[in-house]
Amino acid sequence: MLFILLIIVHVLVSLIIVGLVLLQAGKGADIGSAFGGGGSQAVFGSMGTPTVLGKLTAAVAVVFLLTSFSLTAIGHKRSSSIMPATAPPPASAPAPAAPAPAAPGAPTPTPGQK
Repeated sequence: MLFILLIIVHVLVSLIIVGLVLLQAGKGADIGSAFGGGGSQAVFGSMGTPTVLGKLTAAVAVVFLLTSFSLTAIGHKRSSSIMPATAPPPASAPAPAAPAPAAPGAPTPTPGQK
């Protein structure tokens, strides 16, 4: 039950991270004006104060990291191989029954005849 709950939380957190990253403006948004426009301090300088979206992304990333580690640890305990450790002995077919001896004086059947 915990494993399924962690998977649900992990998927939701990953979708939230994708949304938060797409909402943020990139650091190189002004890269066109940086070369020759005098805006190189903004592009190559310090990032400045972190925004609310940046802090939220960092917090969600930590939750994603924790769920990833938890799923790995739980999955390792639950793991099972599709290949058995030792191969089972091959199933041998029962030997065909020996034909009953024919009664003396009875005609012997030919191979295509019953």
